[in-house]
Amino acid sequence: MSQTNETLTRSAAAGRKATVRVKTTAFVGLMGALSAVLMLLRFPIPFMPPFMSFDLSGVMEMLGGYMFGPGAAFCIIVVKIMMQLVIQGSLSLGTGEIQGLILSSCYVLPAVFIYYKKKTKGRAAAGMAMSSILVSVVAVFTNLYMIIPFYANLMGNTMDDFVAMCTAVNPMMKDAMTMALFGIVPFNLIKYGATSVVTFFLYKKLSKLIKGVIER
Repeated sequence: MSQTNETLTRSAAAGRKATVRVKTTAFVGLMGALSAVLMLLRFPIPFMPPFMSFDLSGVMEMLGGYMFGPGAAFCIIVVKIMMQLVIQGSLSLGTGEIQGLILSSCYVLPAVFIYYKKKTKGRAAAGMAMSSILVSVVAVFTNLYMIIPFYANLMGNTMDDFVAMCTAVNPMMKDAMTMALFGIVPFNLIKYGATSVVTFFLYKKLSKLIKGVIER
């Protein structure tokens, strides 16, 4: 009799774990879809490089990472990019999507790893602050040495053409270096700083709500 009860208990526990996994997967997919929707609402920032656009899609990525871990965060990033490709196609010959994957991963994953070592508000804030700085630095190198040169070669343009676009909206950006200092870095600090602030204030409320649904 005791063995039967133990078997039933194990079976129930296994079934519950399977249900939780299914619900978690569903929420990861939903967060990826919401991230894609937020990405569609992007817009340029005045005096910043015109080929860069502001959006808050990173909020869903960071929330998913804090709730479900780095693997889930990466899946949300991939779902967002794939859905954006399905809805709009590539507007930059694939370079924007590659850049999005690199920068989103650099922003979300380090913060999530920092938070998961000890789950406190302080570590969550510190992780996002460090990641915002990291992604702003990475964006300089990816833009100047990877994405812009690759896109320029495909389109028959040069780096000077991109600098000229920036100079038209902000005379302080006169060459690649000033474009990085007065455009790429401040843009990403604004974008990911705002994303971090929104995430910080939403996380606890949404985390309790979503985990309550998953564990029900």
